[in-house]
Amino acid sequence: MSAYELAQLNIGIVRGPMDSPVMAEFAANLERINALADAAPGFVWRLQTEAGDATAIRPFADENMLVNMSVWRDAEALRQFVYHGGHIEIVRRRREWFERMSDSYLVLWWVPRGHRPDVAEALGRLEALRRKGPHPEAFTFGQLFPAPDAPPGARPVALNDPCPAS
Repeated sequence: MSAYELAQLNIGIVRGPMDSPVMAEFAANLERINALADAAPGFVWRLQTEAGDATAIRPFADENMLVNMSVWRDAEALRQFVYHGGHIEIVRRRREWFERMSDSYLVLWWVPRGHRPDVAEALGRLEALRRKGPHPEAFTFGQLFPAPDAPPGARPVALNDPCPAS
């Protein structure tokens, strides 16, 4: 078993305030989707407030920018959650609630088992991905990098998004 876990950050620009009609269905699904994540095989941790989600955490000047951050046992566990089961219906409808972004909005990176990244660390990884492209310290599903303690010769593996952008 690896001494590392996979952290992920994704950001999005909502089409309106969380209590607006345009965001109503998304907001109504948050508790259910978060419960699915919490129960998913390989789930370790997620960023949340006392309310149980991260929608009130706004680290950007743009108040419409949301963050989602979690830690998973490995890339396959995260991929299974994101692209299979109940979460995929939300992914397929994301354009209803989120603006299209031209820059990278998702980053993955390895953290030592037990480490819980903070938002500043995650945003630093996203910026590194935007600056340098995928590399061992900041990557995407399209070009995964092995955990630092993976056997010598382990190569990045692509896990392409099976859900095309809508």
